[in-house]
Amino acid sequence: MEARTLLRLLHLASPALPVGAFSYSQGLESAVETGIVTDAASAERWITQVARFAVARCEGPALHALLAAWQAQDAARIARLNDAFLATRETAELRAETIQMGYSLARLLGDLDGTPACQRTTLASMSDIAFPTAWAAAASELPAREALDTYLWAWAENQVMGAVKLVPLGQTDGQRILMRLIEALPAIADEALSRGEDEWENFTPHFAILCSQHETQYTRLFRS
Repeated sequence: MEARTLLRLLHLASPALPVGAFSYSQGLESAVETGIVTDAASAERWITQVARFAVARCEGPALHALLAAWQAQDAARIARLNDAFLATRETAELRAETIQMGYSLARLLGDLDGTPACQRTTLASMSDIAFPTAWAAAASELPAREALDTYLWAWAENQVMGAVKLVPLGQTDGQRILMRLIEALPAIADEALSRGEDEWENFTPHFAILCSQHETQYTRLFRS
């Protein structure tokens, strides 16, 4: 891999990317509140299962399809895939999260030198921009598999850092979970790559219930 490609991937995975990802737990806070996640083992199980049954079957395939659409500069397909992904966000918080992060990244891309004019035009024409849509635009010149791996890593790292704060866990426990996720994520990426648009699946009822409960949770650190 060329150094520029690697550095660009690291840039997109960085917690310093100003999209607000640190402020969301995606249901993890509810899982801690209800006693489903209580220690390092249960935190790892929760994160891994959300990755396997939600991210690998829906968000990952959506990102992969959006990368191809951006690479083809197919604005109509980008808009259709964006709307399809937004329709899978089954709670108010999850929908608000992806739109806020998508908006923040799209705005950043508009402010950065070097963003292609076609990307600026397409993003500017969209009202509600999902985070995978904006992220795929930012990564459109990068190899698709490496981009997907990077996206999954950034998601997993954010989840683990949330668990460190919420459970709470020690930093060493968090790093142990991340090391094991390094082994698990390639298979999750493979699953995402194997699914066409008509095979997206977001049937995770327990996850959706916990995300809904978070909307009225009395004490919260995170926005979802």
